[in-house]
Amino acid sequence: MFGFGQLIEILKKSPKRIVFTEGSDSRILEASSRLLASNFLHPILVGDPNEIYEAAEDSGFNIRGAEIINPNDFADMDKMVEEFCELRKSKGVTPEQAREILKENNYFGTMLVKMGLADALLGGATYSTADTVRPALQLIKTKPGNTLVSSCFILVRPSATGGNEVLAMGDCGINIKPTEDELVEIAEETIRCARVFGVDPKVAFLSYSTDGSGKGEDVDKMRNAARKTKERNPDVPIDGEMQFDAAVSPKVAKKKCPSSEVAGHANTFIFPDINAGNIGYKIAQRMGNFEAYGPILLGLNSPINDLSRGCTATEVYSMAIITAALS
Repeated sequence: MFGFGQLIEILKKSPKRIVFTEGSDSRILEASSRLLASNFLHPILVGDPNEIYEAAEDSGFNIRGAEIINPNDFADMDKMVEEFCELRKSKGVTPEQAREILKENNYFGTMLVKMGLADALLGGATYSTADTVRPALQLIKTKPGNTLVSSCFILVRPSATGGNEVLAMGDCGINIKPTEDELVEIAEETIRCARVFGVDPKVAFLSYSTDGSGKGEDVDKMRNAARKTKERNPDVPIDGEMQFDAAVSPKVAKKKCPSSEVAGHANTFIFPDINAGNIGYKIAQRMGNFEAYGPILLGLNSPINDLSRGCTATEVYSMAIITAALS
C-alpha cells in the first residue's frame, strides 16, 4: 500500500531537481528547507536571491545549498529566448516579446524544465491554476498520443486492516465537460498515476445509472467511454456506467451488477464532468477523512503540478515528492 516512503525510495535511486516558481513564499521556503536536509530532491528557487534569502531569514528557514535562479540575470537567457521563440513561432513571438514574457517566474521556470535544467516544476502557491497550466501547455506540451492535460487526486487514509487505503479520482480539476473519447484518455492517465501510488486499478466509470438502469446522453457517454477504455486496456478491470454505491459496496453490487469484476471493489473512479469530480473528492476528503493529494496534472511531456493557493508547507513538501516521482 501507498506511503511516501515508497516515492522517496524511488527518488533516492534517481535524485531529481524541482523548480519552485514562487521562491520567496514562506511555504515554499519551509518545504525547501526540509528537502535540503535530504538527498533525494534538489529545490531550484526562482526569484531575486536577496528577496529569497531575506524571506528565509525572516521566517527562520535554512535554505543553504538551494539553487536560486533570477530571471533578470540568467546567464543563458539568450539561449532560452531563442528556444522560446522556436516553440512559439506559430504565434509570431519576437525575441523582445520573449524576453518580456520570460521575466514572469511561471514561464521562466517552465523553460528551465523544457531545457533540461530541471526535471519537474511545482507552482500555484500564489499563481492561479491557469497561470501554471498555460505555460506548460505552450512549452512542455502533451505527450505523443495525448490530446489534453487532465488531472487526478490521490486519496489516502489509514485502513482498518493496517496500512493505507488508497483511491484515485479523475478528472476533478481540469476538464469541465469531457467527451467520451476524452474520458478514455483521462482514464488511461489516471490508471498510470494510480499505479505509481501502489494501486492495482479497478476502474469504475461513474454515473447516476448502473448497467442501464437510467437513460440519457450522460449515461451513454460513460458507458461508451468505459467500453472503449476496456477495449484498449483488456488486462485492466474496467466497468461502467455505474453508481457510486454499486462501485464501492459489495452488498449493493450483488444486487445491481452481480457479474461485474469491478463493482463493490472499485478504487479508481472516473467522473463524468468536473462538477461531479470536484464535489466527489471533497466529500471523500472532508467526510471520509481522506488526505487528498492533487490535482496531479497528467498527460504532459514533463511533470508540472499546481498547488492550491491555500496550501500549507506540508502540502508543498508532499506535492514536490509526488511531482518529482512522476518524472
